[in-house]
Amino acid sequence: MSNSDRPLFTLHEHALEKAYEVCPDCGSELTIKHGKSGSFLGCSNYPSCQYTRPVVEHERIEDNVLAGTECPLCGNNLAVKKGRYGMFIGCTNYPACHHIEETHHQDDVNIACPQCQKNKLKGELFEKTNRFGKIFYSCNNYPKCKYVLNYPPVAQSCPECNWPVLVKRHMANGEVLVCPEKKCTYKSKPL
Repeated sequence: MSNSDRPLFTLHEHALEKAYEVCPDCGSELTIKHGKSGSFLGCSNYPSCQYTRPVVEHERIEDNVLAGTECPLCGNNLAVKKGRYGMFIGCTNYPACHHIEETHHQDDVNIACPQCQKNKLKGELFEKTNRFGKIFYSCNNYPKCKYVLNYPPVAQSCPECNWPVLVKRHMANGEVLVCPEKKCTYKSKPL
């Protein structure tokens, strides 16, 4: 069969193929419906028949077991899994074990938390990365201490309000040190 003799659409590629599918539960026609999570195929006999399925079938990604790894809680292997927010590493013994590996970046910046110092606690600021890739700095005593900075901290006291930490910001005229306290307006000249 030459290229000119082949039909333009094969049966499985035809655009109207899904428009006339029948419900496997009751035999009524399936129609495209729209919900808060997107489009789906649903039975036209709703609410008597509640059959639905996705318009596009996604491949199920099987868990990839990581050989030589061990869950710190139960001792089973860890696996790469796909969840609501993307890929993550978790225990293969789920749901009995809920261990998930920390995937966000976290580094100690060797600066004492000013909020903890004020409350006579011992806390340090850590650089962390949220799930969107944004870097922030928070206390390791969370949830007791909810102190957070959006800019890199510098272990230097504010000359105006004596707050023990300043933050480094990039402005149009260069890098400046700013007091993170809302009541204080201290800003140094470009470095």
